[in-house]
Amino acid sequence: MLKKMRKRRRQLTSIALATGIALSGLSFQTGVFAAEQGAPKTEQINQNEVPQLVDKASIDAVIAAMTVEEKAKLVVGVGMPGMTIPKLPVQGAVGGTPAIERLGIPAMYYADGPAGLRISPTRPGESKTYYTTAFPIATSLASTWDTNVVNKVGQAQGNEVKEYGVDVLLAPALNLHRNILTGRNFEYFSEDPLISGKMTAALVNGVQSNGVGATIKHYAANNQETNRFTIDTIVSERALRELYLKGFEIAVKESHPKAVMSSYNLLNGTPASQNSELLTTVLRGDWGYDGYVMTDWFAGTDPVAQMRAGNDQIMPGFPQSSERIANAVKDGSLDEKLLDRNVKNILNFVVESPSFKNYNHSDNPDLQAHAAVARQAAADGMVLLKNDQKALPLKKENKVALFGTAQIETVKGGTGSGDVNAAYTVSIIDGLKHAGYSLHEDLVNQYSNYISVLRQMEQYKIKPSPWGEDFGKEIPVIPEMVLDTNQIKTIEDESDIGVIVIGRNSGEGVDRQNVKGDYLLTDTEKAMIQNVSKAYHDAGKKVAVVLNIGGPVEIASWRDQVDSILLAWQPGQEAGDAVADVLTGAVNPSGKLATTFPVKYEDVPSSENFPGTPAENPTQVVYEEDIYVGYRYYSTFDVKPAYEFGYGLSYTNFDYSNIRVNQGGKFKDQITVFANIKNIGKVSGKEAVQAYVSAPDGKLEKPEIELKAFGKTKELKPNQTELLKFELNAKDLASFDEEKNQWIVEKGVYTVKVGASSENIKGTATFKVDKDIIVEEVSNSLVPEVEIDRLTKK
Repeated sequence: MLKKMRKRRRQLTSIALATGIALSGLSFQTGVFAAEQGAPKTEQINQNEVPQLVDKASIDAVIAAMTVEEKAKLVVGVGMPGMTIPKLPVQGAVGGTPAIERLGIPAMYYADGPAGLRISPTRPGESKTYYTTAFPIATSLASTWDTNVVNKVGQAQGNEVKEYGVDVLLAPALNLHRNILTGRNFEYFSEDPLISGKMTAALVNGVQSNGVGATIKHYAANNQETNRFTIDTIVSERALRELYLKGFEIAVKESHPKAVMSSYNLLNGTPASQNSELLTTVLRGDWGYDGYVMTDWFAGTDPVAQMRAGNDQIMPGFPQSSERIANAVKDGSLDEKLLDRNVKNILNFVVESPSFKNYNHSDNPDLQAHAAVARQAAADGMVLLKNDQKALPLKKENKVALFGTAQIETVKGGTGSGDVNAAYTVSIIDGLKHAGYSLHEDLVNQYSNYISVLRQMEQYKIKPSPWGEDFGKEIPVIPEMVLDTNQIKTIEDESDIGVIVIGRNSGEGVDRQNVKGDYLLTDTEKAMIQNVSKAYHDAGKKVAVVLNIGGPVEIASWRDQVDSILLAWQPGQEAGDAVADVLTGAVNPSGKLATTFPVKYEDVPSSENFPGTPAENPTQVVYEEDIYVGYRYYSTFDVKPAYEFGYGLSYTNFDYSNIRVNQGGKFKDQITVFANIKNIGKVSGKEAVQAYVSAPDGKLEKPEIELKAFGKTKELKPNQTELLKFELNAKDLASFDEEKNQWIVEKGVYTVKVGASSENIKGTATFKVDKDIIVEEVSNSLVPEVEIDRLTKK
């Protein structure tokens, strides 16, 4: 990890040299700031004549009264060396906006992150702790297929943001799961833009219902951690519009986030934070976005170019950037009107912020209530991948033998800025104990002692993150404990069911690898599964596996050896209790995959070009798979996954019937899809229902299926039925024509496929589009200058 930090520092230093920024003494200890930014160079002004920021109507007058230096100060954030936040209300915030007191402009404060508010739990001279709630990772939330649940998570997160004195949450993140090995996929929702956009909008609406701001990130096509500061992402206009920008478009239009964070990477040759087509033409022009844009921390190479592009604020901020911007206005290389535009975009939220309204934050959010929200969301996002002969739920009288180190060191979430300093994480052991289950205590003690001994060894000691203690801990992976077959046989004799826990973690700054101990199971893990399964099966007993992971692992080679597989994801601080809720049947699993699990890594369509070229130190990544990402690829090219997109089992069964469309199958402005869902099992449960569309190939080639709508039933009792309706409009059905810069619905027969997954289609209905429909004409933007050898089915 230390080597990675040194590499990161070298990357930052090279960026700093390009921008004229000095990184001398740079510290990643958040909440600790070096020196006050110099006072703005202003003329002597009679304070009685200075306009004050009091509301939106006063913004123009305030901007007119600002000096160039003050404007340049406001568009460069505070939070790192040389840029102190005065009267910091909460330690662990990673930046914000500076105050300009003579004009009545207060400071605002920003903090991470996607799985909950990340702040420091301790403050100098205080004994009180300031914990926050660690919610399930975004991939887990997406697996609920339930925007109501995600909205409740957002409400709870936003409340903590407000009550701890923060104005803007630097979340949610919604980059696509282009490749299953991306290190930050746990922070992102899905491989599908509709799921990503809808979940983001639900979370943003929840957060912002508290009067604080949310930040959607990382805009755009930030789909890897390898060389993330410098990688040039080459992607077609169509793939951008239909996939990598689509989720952002949905989120912008359905939730109006207060902020957008531009990404590190170059997009078709231009740094995203300096790309006017991305930030102004598309975001504001095509989509009508009216919030403000900030850079990711240290992104970009030219602060003046960032201002011109419509990147309103540079984070985390250095005095040299302000000086360069002010000098550019003075020498005429930056139009002051553009600077005024950026200042106004920031002030539009300042006047809405809790800091401007002098909100008296309590430092005491209802963490107990929020923990309950986290627990329910975690359980709802768990996916039952296998359950032969009803091995789950556990019977109350079962004595459970838990195998695997992750039963104790249960992973609540990923590392880096997505970590959360929560008061606790409920282990899987404790969760089952809380549920009243008898465990094989000798085995528990063996694992506890094994972990304790190894954690005393230098190479396995838990240390603060090299980025600073507010970024969580550096937790070296302990190798799985080896159990011989005689030990396993003894344990089997003394228990009723074996439960194996497999854990994985990943984080910001580095991508995962297709190696043993990461995507692949280790030899010890595979031997544990094989030997435990054989011992229990020989005795007529069952074996279940719990996957405590942030992204796909290889499953196909060992899944036939076990009876049940529960994908628990990284479920937040209530992990063990939520796992127990599902294992015991207190919650009937209703989660479904929002990302595909392949049979082998080589089946992933981007596997040949991820993370780019040259392989040893990539500078460019070309998205040759084009529009065929995730299930769009597997379904179109008949590649069988281990578990397909949308897949998930339940402890009950559902019947789909009367699937139909209205208007006699003729599409006009919109069409409604209907489906009756009935619980035909013996226990109550919820079903995530998916509506895919197969569009005719006309001028534009189409994937075999595309998700166009989804919904989740209420808790249906046995024999209870619910009618679900899905409204599809022309934009929902449209594809992007690069030659004409148009979203178009091509004429022909469309098939709606309603099902329980992308491969388990329960019924279909067709409708006809009589002639081409031009839905929208947009700007000619983001054209790649590099020829792309695109994947095609022709």
